[in-house]
Amino acid sequence: MTNESEFLKHIPCESCGSSDGNSLYSDGHTYCFVCDTYKPGDGQEDILTNDQPKGLGLVKHETRPLKKRGINEETCRKLRYGIGEYQGNNVHVADYCDERGHVVAQKVRFADKNFVMLGDSKKAGLWCQHLWKDGGRKVIVTEGEIDCLTVSQLQGNKWPVVSLPSGAAGAKRAVQKSIEWLEKFEEVVFCFDNDDAGRKASEQCAMLMSPGKAKVVTLPLKDASDMMVAGKSKELMDSIWQAKTFRPDGIVPGDELWEIITSKDDTVSAPYPYDGMNEKTGGIRKRELVTFTAGTGIGKSAFCREIAHHLLTMGHTVGYIALEESVKRTAQGILSIDLNEPVHRCDEIDEKKLKDAFKKTLGSGRCYLYDHFGSIDCDSLLSRIKYMAVGLGLDFVILDHLSIVVSGLEGGDERRTIDQAMTRLRSLVEQTGIGMVLVSHLRRPDGKAHEEGGQTSLSQLRGSAGIAQLSDMVVGLERDQQGEHPNITTVRILKNRWSGDTGEACYVQYDKDTGRLSETSKDFSTVESTGGYDDVPF
Repeated sequence: MTNESEFLKHIPCESCGSSDGNSLYSDGHTYCFVCDTYKPGDGQEDILTNDQPKGLGLVKHETRPLKKRGINEETCRKLRYGIGEYQGNNVHVADYCDERGHVVAQKVRFADKNFVMLGDSKKAGLWCQHLWKDGGRKVIVTEGEIDCLTVSQLQGNKWPVVSLPSGAAGAKRAVQKSIEWLEKFEEVVFCFDNDDAGRKASEQCAMLMSPGKAKVVTLPLKDASDMMVAGKSKELMDSIWQAKTFRPDGIVPGDELWEIITSKDDTVSAPYPYDGMNEKTGGIRKRELVTFTAGTGIGKSAFCREIAHHLLTMGHTVGYIALEESVKRTAQGILSIDLNEPVHRCDEIDEKKLKDAFKKTLGSGRCYLYDHFGSIDCDSLLSRIKYMAVGLGLDFVILDHLSIVVSGLEGGDERRTIDQAMTRLRSLVEQTGIGMVLVSHLRRPDGKAHEEGGQTSLSQLRGSAGIAQLSDMVVGLERDQQGEHPNITTVRILKNRWSGDTGEACYVQYDKDTGRLSETSKDFSTVESTGGYDDVPF
C-alpha cells in the first residue's frame, strides 16, 4: 500500500517563537520553515544527515551493491538508491528529486515488496527524471526502480532511464504528470512487466504520447531484472532496441499487408438456391452479414427457409432463429422444401419419406433452432447467437427478424436500439466468423405499396440507416399480390459490397401445391433452378 507523510496544520514553534511557521505532519514529525528545526514523531529517530533536506522525515541510507540483482555500487550511487532502516526494518530506499536535483521524497520498500512514500512526492516526477533535464533521442521508462537500475547499468549509466513511482497501478497518472518532459524525447520506450497489468499500463501510457513517439517492449520473462539475473542481458537489450512503435488496436500500415493480400482466401462460401442471385453476389459467405427486406406478406420467411434448406443439403451447419413462428412451423417448413409438399397441410405423409427428409435436414446434426416466440432483448439474443456460433460450430445463422427485437419496447428509441443491435450483430459476425442472414422490415413508401409491387430501396429500411451501413449485402423482395402475377417475386440487390453489382437479380415463383419458391425467367416461364430441385414440378 502506498502512504505519504502529509501536512496536517500550522502550529507554533517552540524553538524560534513563530506563531505559525511550524508544520505538523501525519506521522507526527514537525518542521519549522522559519528556523529549520526538525523534530521526529513518536517512535521515530532523527536519522537525517547533512546532505539530506530537513523537515521531510526522510531515511538515512548508504550505497551498497545489490548483489542478488547484479546491480553494482556505481549504479546505485548515480541513481540514488540505497539500504537503510525504517521503523525497525531493513529497507531499500530510492531518493526522488525535484528538477533542481534536491531530494524531496523517498520510496521506502520493504522485504515483502510493500512500500511507503515519505516526503513530498508531489514535487517529484519520475524516478531519475532530474538526471536528464534536456530530453534527447530516447528515454526508457520502466515499471520499477530495480528494473530502472538494471537497464541503466546495461547502458553504462550513460543514457536516460526512468521509473514509475508506484508501478503499473499508477502508471497513467505518473506519465500524465511528466508528459511535458517525456515529449522532449524523440522516442519514449515503455518497458513494463510482462503481465496483464504491465501490458495494460503500457497501452494506457503509450496512448498519452504524440502519435508515433511511443514504443512498447515485449519481454521474454517477467521483467528486466529477472532477465539480467537469468543471464539474458543481451536478450533484454535486444528486446528494448527492437521495441515496436505503438499503434492502437486495428490500425495496420499498408506495408505489412503483403502476406495478407497474397494469401489464399479461406473464406467459406456457398451458392444461393438461385442462379440469378449467384451471378450478382457470388453466393453467400461466412464473415458477412446479409439483410433481406420486404413489405408485409411478401414471403421473407419462406425465402429464408429455402436458403436454410439449401445450406443444410450442401453440408453446412445452420442455426435458425424465427421469432414470429413456432419451432414446429419452422421445422415443418424446412421439411416441406425437402419433400416438395407442404407438411403442415397434408393429412398423410409417407413416414419413410418424412424420416429420410428429417435425416437430411433437421436430424443431420448440423441444424439448430432457437425455441422462442415474440420480442427478446438484445443481450439475450446475442448471447444465444454467440453460443450457437462458438459452442456449436455454426457456419451460418438466420435471424428472422430484427424488428421484433425492439417490438416490446415501451416508449424507447427504436432507431437507437436497432443501431446498437446492428453494431453488436456486425461485431459478432467478425468475432465468430459466422455468416448471418438477417430479415428486416420496410417502412411504408409514399407511393405504391410494397404488397402492390412497389420497388424496394435502402432508404425504406425500417428504423435505422445502420442496417444498410453495416450489412455486406442488402436484398429486397418485391411482389404485387393483387397483380397479374401474384406469385412472382422480384429479387433486387440493393447493396453489394462484394462486387458492387446491384439491381434485379432474378425472379422466383411460389407454387402453392409444393410450397416451393423456384426460379423463373423474366417472361415468367419457369426454368430449371440450381440446388437439387429435380423433383420440383415445372
